[in-house]
Formats: sequence, C-alpha cells, structure tokens
Amino acid sequence: MAEYPNRRDVVRALLEDRGELLVIAGLGASAWDITAIGDTPRNLPLWGGMGGAAMMGLGLALAQPSAKVLVITGDGEMLMALGAMATIAVQKPQNLSIVVLDNEHYSETGNQETATRHGVDLAAMARGAGLAGARTLTTLEQVPALRAEIHAGTGTVFAVTKIAPGNLPLVLPPRDGAILQARFREALLGPAAHHQL
Repeated sequence: MAEYPNRRDVVRALLEDRGELLVIAGLGASAWDITAIGDTPRNLPLWGGMGGAAMMGLGLALAQPSAKVLVITGDGEMLMALGAMATIAVQKPQNLSIVVLDNEHYSETGNQETATRHGVDLAAMARGAGLAGARTLTTLEQVPALRAEIHAGTGTVFAVTKIAPGNLPLVLPPRDGAILQARFREALLGPAAHHQL
C-alpha cells in the first residue's frame, strides 16, 4: 500500500498564506484539522449535518462571488453527498474548491472502511457529474499546485487527496454553532452583520 501523507500536513499546505479564504470543514476530523492549523473567524467547522459541507460551500460561493471558498471534508462525508457533485457541476461557481481528505475510513466512529477503500473513486464520480478537472492527489508535493489553483479562482476545483489512516489528537473549535456562525458572518460582512437579518 502506498505511503500517503499526514492529514494535518496536507491541510497546513492548503491553508498556507490563506489570506481572505473562507473555509468550511466537514463534520469530524476535517474540522479538527483546520482548527489545529489555526482557529479563525473565517473558518466554519461543522459539528453536525454530515453530508452538508459541499452544499454549504456551494451556497456560500454563489452568495459571495467575490470571495474564494474552500470546503475541506472527508471521504465518508462526501460519500453521503454524492448528489452535491451534480448540483455543483451544473452551477460551476468559479470561486468554489472542494478538497476531500480520503483515508478510506470513518475515523470518528471506529475506523470502519469506507467505500473508497474498496475501489470507489470520488474524483471519477465528480468527473462523471461534470467537474472535468477532478483528480486524486497522493503526495504532499502535489498540494502546492492545488493550493495555487484554489487561490486563482478561475473555475470550480474538486480534488481528492489520499491521506494516511489513523486518528490524530483532537484540536476542537468552539462547540457552539451559533457562535461559529456569528463570528463567520461578521468576518465576512463586517461588524454590523449581527444587526442584519
């Protein structure tokens, strides 16, 4: 079996010099990963709603076309949202990137194998949905080029990054969804955002 990179190293490389990048992280390890790299109001880590990260990213990208939006999620979470690929491919927002961290396991619930462990190819499924540039990365050295593409904002990006299995120490974001939403909204819309309905 190939030696895949550590998930936190991948996320660190993706978020290096992130500037104003807005990041939504799927339920579980992806949320811990972005928090480990640095908690910021421009992060929206999901504590629930498994399967919702890609569609939340789509909604944000469509609502804020001048902002760059990155969704970082896991293979298990993405497998629950396969229909999102079709909707995203039809909308084709120029400012949306989705990176799937694929360790081929449901890490949060006991390391049960996901379908990707048995040959299901998420990048191929995304290409079939119409995301022509979807691809799979297997080394850390491939991540800087992906990061540059995310910041270019010249088309919808979908990439699967194979990562090593295994759990890392939890680095938890704030647990209150209302706080996370409010600080994200204020970072995006400014201090008066909490007065806007």
